[in-house]
Amino acid sequence: MRIVITIGGSVIIKDHNYKKFQDYATVLRDMSAEHQVMVVVGGGSTARDYIGIARDMGASEAICDDIGIEVTRLNARLLITALGEDAYPRVPYNFSQAHEFSSLGKIVVMGGTEPAHSTDAVGSILAEFVGAELLLNATSVDGLFDKDPNKFPEAQMIEEITPKDMMEMLSDKDMKAGTYEFLDKTAIQIIARSKIRTVILNGENPENLKKAINEKIGTLIIPNPE
Repeated sequence: MRIVITIGGSVIIKDHNYKKFQDYATVLRDMSAEHQVMVVVGGGSTARDYIGIARDMGASEAICDDIGIEVTRLNARLLITALGEDAYPRVPYNFSQAHEFSSLGKIVVMGGTEPAHSTDAVGSILAEFVGAELLLNATSVDGLFDKDPNKFPEAQMIEEITPKDMMEMLSDKDMKAGTYEFLDKTAIQIIARSKIRTVILNGENPENLKKAINEKIGTLIIPNPE
């Protein structure tokens, strides 16, 4: 099976701890023994810090996005370093490169691609581009909630949801660089049209990625009814 994994920067770079990269590398190696694995890494608080500095200086949102993309690529290089010979040694800058690099059977790790696309959007586009059967979105919480579980203890996790219902949840959100929700609108639209099986799960424990292949975990995005 071909699997695309998006790892939120809030998970992998949260504490700037190298062990998190190593823990992910161990799990990704295990998965790659039976599946073709491609990974998209987010920027996290590091990217938001740089974006904030640029925004304070009056930079456009496109420039802020571009700065954030550079940080995601640095995070991708760190994961490639942790994976060693099991990863393709270069960070692809676009989907064609990612597809090309994957032909050698190595784990491909990339960051962002272009302004206005979060790494979640990049992951969904990559999954569609390479014909992935499964898209895993590793976040800092257990799945998609009806409200922010970090702020509202009564927040309820949604076990299954359609892209249409997700779009309605995000209809009043302000989309700026470094402030994306779990999945932004572009990501949801791609998942809707390609009908890629997608699971949002807690990435604090990398082992959850393996569980999601065969077990019910997190939030499953199901196709819109015809």
